[in-house]
Amino acid sequence: MNDSQGILLESGTNELEIVEFEIQNSKFGINVIKVKEIIQPAPVTPIPHSHSYVKGIIQLRGEVLPVIDMAVVLGLSGVDSNQSKYIVAEFNKQKVVFHVDNVTKIHRISWDQIEKPSDMYSSGNTQIIGVIKRGEEMILLVDFESIVMEINPDSGIHVDQVKKLGVRERQNKKLVVAEDSPLLRKLLNDTLKEAGYDTVEFFENGKDALAYLESLAKEVEDIAEHIQLVITDIEMPQMDGHHLTRRIKDHDKLSKLPVIIFSSLITDDLKHKGEKVGAEEQVSKPEITELVLKIDQNIL
Repeated sequence: MNDSQGILLESGTNELEIVEFEIQNSKFGINVIKVKEIIQPAPVTPIPHSHSYVKGIIQLRGEVLPVIDMAVVLGLSGVDSNQSKYIVAEFNKQKVVFHVDNVTKIHRISWDQIEKPSDMYSSGNTQIIGVIKRGEEMILLVDFESIVMEINPDSGIHVDQVKKLGVRERQNKKLVVAEDSPLLRKLLNDTLKEAGYDTVEFFENGKDALAYLESLAKEVEDIAEHIQLVITDIEMPQMDGHHLTRRIKDHDKLSKLPVIIFSSLITDDLKHKGEKVGAEEQVSKPEITELVLKIDQNIL
């Protein structure tokens, strides 16, 4: 797992690799891009009055990292056994450790194989962002960003940050945003409106966003008169942000639209993937102020 570069997929293929792990015989997944390494459990130092999800902290090669108990997060009973593992992950420019019962294998799949969980059986639970069917088995894709945000709300997007940017002529610009998380769609809607970008069309995956853009391109002569910029997450069921960006840039009429990738997966090691598919900008969540500034630079 340390050499993540060796298993990364080509940009824009709409594929991903997931690490499958187990909690109480239920199967879950995390994008391999987020995984730095998998280690044996280490002694944990409890933190008084910490969040119920947090077991405590460990020291790993000089770094002090929080340990999140995934059995508690997912409302399942964990299993203390010699198969128990720690998944060391990094996203949103922070490192965390997830305690799981077992790590089993790595799967390479396409985003179009991932179904959005129905509200009927997920009860609106934003901790599960996708369902992967593999024969008779199902793997649930977990929204680790929302878990960390629940533990530490300061790691999320803050509307107040954009108030410092001042008022500019943003209200006559139309943006398209592809973001699968309902929580982040609301936060983006609130923050972009606060900045003055009050005409924003939201889609919960890249496939729906592309269908809208392609349909509009058939109806109008100049797409740039109707849409000024596209913002996309990377991890989304049906179609990811890299594939969406590539499809936009390969389209005769849509290619002129600037695309900003706004994702927890923007790191120095992975920026080349966004560059390869033609994204104008890449901003790491939750840097909302930088996102607004990048929008301004491209369309004002």
